Amino acid sequence: MSAMKIKTRVRGLIIMALTSSVWAQPPAGRGGPPLSPRAGAPIDLTGYWVSIVTEDWRFRMFTPPKGDFAGVPLNAEGMKAGQAWDPAKDEAAGEQCKSYGMPAIMRVAGRFHITWQDDTTLKIEADAGTQTRLLHFGGAPPAGQAASLQGYSIASWSRQAPRSRGGEGQPAAADSRGGYLKVVTTNLRPGYLRKNGAPYSDKTTVTEYYDIVHEPDGNDWIVVKTLVDDPVYLTRTFITSTNLRKQKDASGWNPTACTAR
Repeated sequence: MSAMKIKTRVRGLIIMALTSSVWAQPPAGRGGPPLSPRAGAPIDLTGYWVSIVTEDWRFRMFTPPKGDFAGVPLNAEGMKAGQAWDPAKDEAAGEQCKSYGMPAIMRVAGRFHITWQDDTTLKIEADAGTQTRLLHFGGAPPAGQAASLQGYSIASWSRQAPRSRGGEGQPAAADSRGGYLKVVTTNLRPGYLRKNGAPYSDKTTVTEYYDIVHEPDGNDWIVVKTLVDDPVYLTRTFITSTNLRKQKDASGWNPTACTAR
């Protein structure tokens, strides 16, 4: 390869790297430093949202029978742990919320309220189980922080057009331009992927992608693609895609306590 071709190729790689870096960062304010994650958000996720359950009805609207783990790629240890599910035992131990942990909460049918807690922290409140998630832009989990039901979530914006995250029952992607939100969650306590005891361990990592879809009829949707990786109980990544439709107000918002059954 000639020296000129090498220089051209290197120049192209540098331009690609710089372009990717620019897309990954908040845009700069005029003559000032980069905007905060809140001010520089490429899409607006705030507001009240309601689950539209168009798939997995029997797993999401009802507690499945013990041992019914269809669709969850449990290994032998996972199946064994799931078969040991005992809601009465969870209730006695004060563990009624094990199926409302971060790997499962966006899949729980209900309503969600998304707001900015501050310029670098997005807050998601779920009325089912009265759970609250905090999505932190930048940084890492504080050293020594105890594991929790919702874990520690690190968020980042992407300004690239979202790839199709299609799935059964999703709204048509009439307009999903602008970018998307990526969230990676670790530092989790063990819990359930489904209410009937399908387990996940404290080694679990969850990656989420949040896309906004604007429909011609005026409805706005969040499509959440969730990838659960657990080396203890899963044979492969457990992937779900969840649809939330925006509401005009807080109608139907009804915080309820966790239930084990």
